[in-house]
Amino acid sequence: MYILSIVLGYLLGSIPFALVIGKVFYNTDVRKHGSGNLGGTNTGRVLGKKAGLAVAVLDVLKVVLAIAITSKFEHANVCSSLAGCAAAIGHCYPLFARFKGGKAVATTFGYLFGISAFTFHDHFIYLLPLIIFLMVLYFTKIVSISSICFGITSSIYVLCTIDTTATIFATILLTILMIYRHRANLERIKNGTENKITWM
Repeated sequence: MYILSIVLGYLLGSIPFALVIGKVFYNTDVRKHGSGNLGGTNTGRVLGKKAGLAVAVLDVLKVVLAIAITSKFEHANVCSSLAGCAAAIGHCYPLFARFKGGKAVATTFGYLFGISAFTFHDHFIYLLPLIIFLMVLYFTKIVSISSICFGITSSIYVLCTIDTTATIFATILLTILMIYRHRANLERIKNGTENKITWM
C-alpha cells in the first residue's frame, strides 16, 4: 500500500494544470514566459489573475484528492502522508511535463489541508502556516519569502504535534524542497531584485 500511495500521489501531482490551462484557454505555454515555472504565481503573472487562481486551486485539489483516496487505505496516516508528499514532488518534477514543474507552494498547502481534513482532523496544520504566509506577505510583499516562512512554520507545527514519523518526514521534506525550488528567488532577495506584489 505504501508504494501504491506514492505512485498514485506522484501521478496525480504530475498533472500540469498550468500547462493545460495555458495551452487550452490562452494558446500559451507558460514555461516560455516569466519564471518558466508551472505554478499559480507564474501563471498569474503571464496569463492574469483568474488563470493563476484557477491553477493554484487545481494544484491544491490534486494533492487533496491523493490524500483523500489513500486515507481509506490500511495504515491511513502513513499512506496519506506519503501520497500527499509524492503529489507535491510530482508537481515540482512532473512526469507529464518533462520533469519541469512548479515550486511546491500550492501543493504543500494542499498536502497540509489534506492531512488536516482526512488524516489528523487538526485545522491548525494548515491554518497556522497560512496565517504566517499572509502576515509575511502583507509586510514584505514578496511571495517567495512568505512561502518559505509558510513551509518552515508547517514543519515546526507538525514536529511538535504529530507523532507519525512518515508525516513528520514528509512535511520537513516538502519544506526543504520548497526552499530549494526558491533558491533563485533567495538570490534575488539578497540582491534586492525580487519581484513584489502590488495587490496587497
